[in-house]
Amino acid sequence: MLHDNQEYLYHNNNVFGVFMGLLVGGLAGAVTMLLLAPQSGKDTRLQIQKKGIELRDQTSKMIEDTMLQVRSSAGKISVGGRKKAEELLQQGQALVVEQLDHVSEAAQAGKKAIKGS
Repeated sequence: MLHDNQEYLYHNNNVFGVFMGLLVGGLAGAVTMLLLAPQSGKDTRLQIQKKGIELRDQTSKMIEDTMLQVRSSAGKISVGGRKKAEELLQQGQALVVEQLDHVSEAAQAGKKAIKGS
């Protein structure tokens, strides 16, 4: 039991050490980036703003293209659905006519059987 508990404590310390290493490394990287930046903060902000505008425009264009594709696909599906509905209607009408013919034949046979009796 004592051995399991010690292993658990070692594991927690190890995880804590990894997180601390990530935190210290991230802070060191941020400080280094600020100290060694090739341009001023104003230039960096302008560059970020321009890139943001470019990304916004690209995103808008992609959304418009996607919407056109969705509308086109919806139209194709709608036309295909109408065609299928028309086919099913025609098949249903043909089955009704066929069944009416069978009923009519059965009625005629019934009349003949009644007259023959």
